[in-house]
Amino acid sequence: MKMSKIATFFYLFLLASIANAQSGVFDITKYGGHADADITQALTSAWKEACALTTPSKVVVPAGTYKLNVISFQGPCKGKIDFQLDGTVQAPADPAQVKTDGSWITFEHVDHLTILGKGVFDGQGATAWNQNNCGKNPDCEKTAMNLGFNFLTNSIIRDVTSKDSKNFHVNVLGGNNVTFDHFTVSAPETSLNTDGIHIGRSIGINVINTNIATGDDCISLGDGNKNITVTGVTCGPGHGISVGSLGRYNNEEPVEGIIVKNCTIKNTSNGVRIKTWPHYPVTGSATDMHFEDIIMDNVGNPVLIDQEYCPWNQCNRALSSKIKISKVSFKNIRGTSSTKQAVKLACSKGIPCEGVELADIDLTFSGGPATSACTNVKPIITGKQNPPACTAAPAPTS
Repeated sequence: MKMSKIATFFYLFLLASIANAQSGVFDITKYGGHADADITQALTSAWKEACALTTPSKVVVPAGTYKLNVISFQGPCKGKIDFQLDGTVQAPADPAQVKTDGSWITFEHVDHLTILGKGVFDGQGATAWNQNNCGKNPDCEKTAMNLGFNFLTNSIIRDVTSKDSKNFHVNVLGGNNVTFDHFTVSAPETSLNTDGIHIGRSIGINVINTNIATGDDCISLGDGNKNITVTGVTCGPGHGISVGSLGRYNNEEPVEGIIVKNCTIKNTSNGVRIKTWPHYPVTGSATDMHFEDIIMDNVGNPVLIDQEYCPWNQCNRALSSKIKISKVSFKNIRGTSSTKQAVKLACSKGIPCEGVELADIDLTFSGGPATSACTNVKPIITGKQNPPACTAAPAPTS
């Protein structure tokens, strides 16, 4: 009798597997995954079967709250694949239990991936933030990022949310033609080192119609990026939208073709900025970068080129940055600054900026007239300039 029941169970399981394969839908509940339990193994099994399918497939995490440990979704897959997250997956709250120096969840070497749904990747990062001393200690122990997208091509991430990551929310490396659409990043201003979307060495990445609230850069663009477009993004709280930092590590690759347009930045410590380190003997370049049609609402340093970027005094500002910045425009940038110096272009004295344009800047400061400052650059100035362009000595970098 017992053998008969076992045989029946395996028969039904086989039928379910065949049905999944035929429909192309791989629901984790069919692999033993259920709410309030660890679904790492169920997700691994569902992904493996879906990835092997030559026709379009979909991995589904239905509504509910699930536990999830470190997991890596590896390609290449044989067909187009969707990852539909309708529930909330939670990382272990204790950083010591997330045993990786990379990402809690990684998607790697996948073509035509779509991540969609109304679900949440919850990194449960509060304990990690309280233990974080990376700002003062370069040799600190790194904690896990929420999502790593490595070498994805022709892919889209839409509607889902990254919440309370222990480290960066998203790290994009080696991507080509990847779009974030209506993506959400949610973390408090006090969450240290939690860049919203960091992009490195990628081509054709688009961030559109996205809301980012976090404790560090909303979007940070590292070396080797080409043709990056950021439009319709709401940023804040956080540290703004940044190119860089650049110039700290050997063998950095050039940055070329950045467009940041139609964005709103609110209650952040910076607005739009380019930042490079002095002191280090690293050479490089960043060119063809354009920031246009941007609303600033109570933003510190709304317009900033900072080639003296040196947080926590980890370098010598007396030495020059060796990153060449050229072909940069700041156009139609308006709103309110929380600092008196609303525009600061502090370029390298060793390699001055070239081809920088300021056009139609209108930024006010509640404490009195706003100011601007320029060093080692002669910008092209057109249209309205409030504050008047390049009229004050630059304030010391804090």
